[in-house]
Amino acid sequence: MTDSFTLAHLSDPHLPPLPAASLRDLASKRALGYLNWTRNRHKYHRREVLDALVADMQAQRPDHIAVTGDLVNLALEAEFTPAQAWLESVGTPQRVTVIPGNHDAYVRAARHRFTDTFEKYLSCDVAEANGAPFPFVRRRGPLALIGVSSAVPTPPLMATGRLGRAQIDALDRHLAQISADEAFRVLLVHHPLHSDSRMKRLTDSKALRAVLKRRGVELVLHGHDHIHSTMWFEGVDRQIPAVGVPSASALAHRHYPGAAYNLFSIARDGEKWRCVQTVRAIDADFRVKQIKQTTLL
Repeated sequence: MTDSFTLAHLSDPHLPPLPAASLRDLASKRALGYLNWTRNRHKYHRREVLDALVADMQAQRPDHIAVTGDLVNLALEAEFTPAQAWLESVGTPQRVTVIPGNHDAYVRAARHRFTDTFEKYLSCDVAEANGAPFPFVRRRGPLALIGVSSAVPTPPLMATGRLGRAQIDALDRHLAQISADEAFRVLLVHHPLHSDSRMKRLTDSKALRAVLKRRGVELVLHGHDHIHSTMWFEGVDRQIPAVGVPSASALAHRHYPGAAYNLFSIARDGEKWRCVQTVRAIDADFRVKQIKQTTLL
C-alpha cells in the first residue's frame, strides 16, 4: 500500500456574526433571511464553535482541506471580506479548495461575488475551453479534486441548486480524461445528489448522476443538509459514496447535530483505492473528538 493522503472536509460555516444590513440590502429575498437569522439562526451558528472545530482539524495536519460552500449567510457585501480572512486562516490556496453554496449566491446581484473573492481557492489546474470557473480540476497528491457549482439565486423560501447543461457537459469531458488508475477522483458539490425536499434539492441531479454512472468518481463530498450523511450511487463498476457533513459552526438543535468535519485517509492498495473516513465532532463542552470511523473503499 502506498503512503496515505489525508483530505479534510468541512462545510456550511455560515460565518457569524452577521454584519449590519441597510434597508437597501434587505429590499430583496434577504429580508426573510435576515429575519430568520435574527430570530433563530444566530442562536445556533456560533463563531466559537467554528473556531474550536477548525483548530482541531488543523491539529490533525491534513494534507488538504475541502470546504463545500455556504461560507456566508445573505451574500451581503460586508460578509465577503471577513469570509476571505477566515478562509485564509484555515489555509493557503495550495492547501484548501472551496466551492460555493446557495447562501453564497443568495441574490442575483451577488451571484459572482464568491468566485471573485475566492478565485485563488478554486483555480483550475486544467484549462477548460470556454474559460468558465466551473467545473475546475485541482491535482493534489494522488487526488483529482473536481469542483462544481450548484449555487444559484432562488426565490424566497427556496434553497434549490442547479448545475446547468454547460457545466454538466464540461464535467463529463473532464472525467473522461481522468481515470481511477491515474487519480483518486473527488467531486465537490454543495447540494446532495438526492433530496426528498422539493425546496432544497439539486434540480438536475438526475443528469449529474448519469455522468457519474458513465464516468465514475471515487468519492462525492457535499454539504447543505447540515447532517451526517452517506448515500451510495451507481458508478462505472461499483457504488460511489456521497458523504455530507453538519454545519461547521452549529450547536446541536432539533434534529441537527453539532458541528463536525470528516477526515478521509486515501491510499493506493494494489490495483484499488482504499479510503477510510473518520468523523470528528464537537460536544456540549466545545471539545472535539472522534465519533466514528468507517472504511468506504
